[in-house]
Order: sequence, then structure tokens, then C-alpha cells
Amino acid sequence: MTVIRVAVVDDHPVFRLGMVALLSTLDGIEVVAEASSAAEAAAAVTADVDVVLMDIELGDGSGVEATRALVARFPALRVLMVTMHEDDDAVVASVRAGARGYLVKGAGPDEVERALRAVAHGELILGAAVAERAMGFMAASRGLAPDVFPELTEREREVLDLVAAGLDTATISRRLVLSPKTVRNHTSNILTKLGVPDRSAAIVRAREAGLG
Repeated sequence: MTVIRVAVVDDHPVFRLGMVALLSTLDGIEVVAEASSAAEAAAAVTADVDVVLMDIELGDGSGVEATRALVARFPALRVLMVTMHEDDDAVVASVRAGARGYLVKGAGPDEVERALRAVAHGELILGAAVAERAMGFMAASRGLAPDVFPELTEREREVLDLVAAGLDTATISRRLVLSPKTVRNHTSNILTKLGVPDRSAAIVRAREAGLG
């Protein structure tokens, strides 16, 4: 039997220890790493890990950004996001970052095992409503060609697209699972790179280019 090597990343020690204990009882599954933060995950997760159970909200940052960084380093890595609530925006952002699906923290042992094994074998685990939104967002993201404002990073283009769509900082923060401060920083960088004086001018430029 091929062993599925798992890393558990969660900043709540009771949940993390409980998940590790559960996984340790399952045949063919071995917990090889634990982390309580994005920084610890970056150090603990190696190419030997098959699946990461990733808390969507970590004390030192976003599980979404941690996922993006890990998948960039290890393209074969499978990430299963763990969330308290079935928040569409957060789950969609996770999928866009490279996660293979999500698991609600209230899931029972059988659901945990099924989701983990499915993700390990390359399946995408999403509810129907979330899957529909994820596909829509991913299609929209593919439409943001690099030649549209090439001076911007991919993340900055995503933020600009949402700004052009009329979303405020708080909504963009939820949509991309970023802190409001990070969104404001991205917005400031966008204004500087585009050479425009304010958000309104950036919206005009973005809409002229087909964003929003």
C-alpha cells in the first residue's frame, strides 16, 4: 500500500493535535509534519509531503497565501483547506491559490478520510455552489492577460480588476482572503505604477482596458 504523507497546519493546538491523532489511526496515512503558522509551514513542508491540511486562517497570515507559496515550491503538492465555515469567497480564493478543495472543521472522521484520500489521488473536493463560483473566478482570472498592465504583478491585476468592478477594500479583502492593510498596500502600488492620482482614475484606466 502506498502511504499518503500528510502535514497538518493549524494554529489551534487542540484541533491540530486531534487531527493528527485521527489521521494516525488510518491505514496508509502518516503524519510527517505539523505546523502552527505560515512561517512554520514554509519550513516544515518538504517535497516528501503528499497532502497538506491547511487552516484557512493562521495567526501570522493567510492559509491561502501559505498555500500559494507552497504550491509554487512543490507543484505536485496537494492542499486541502480546513475552514470553520463554508465561506464561498475564501474557498474560491483557496482554489485559485492552488488548493484542491476544502474540509469543514465540523466534518466527521469518515469525511476527513474520504476528502484526504480523494485529494491525494488528484480529485478536486468542492461543493456544487462553490465549484460553480470557483470555475467562474478562474475563468475570469485567465482573462487577465499579462499584457494588460504588464507593469503590475498578477495579484495587483486581480486587485485592480475587483476595484474596477466597484468593490471596496473590505469586500476585496474577503474575496481574496487578504488583510485590509495588504489590499490597501496593493492599491497604493497600483496607483503608483499606473501613474494615476487616485482610485477613481485607476478605475477609469482599468475599465478602458476591459477589467471590472
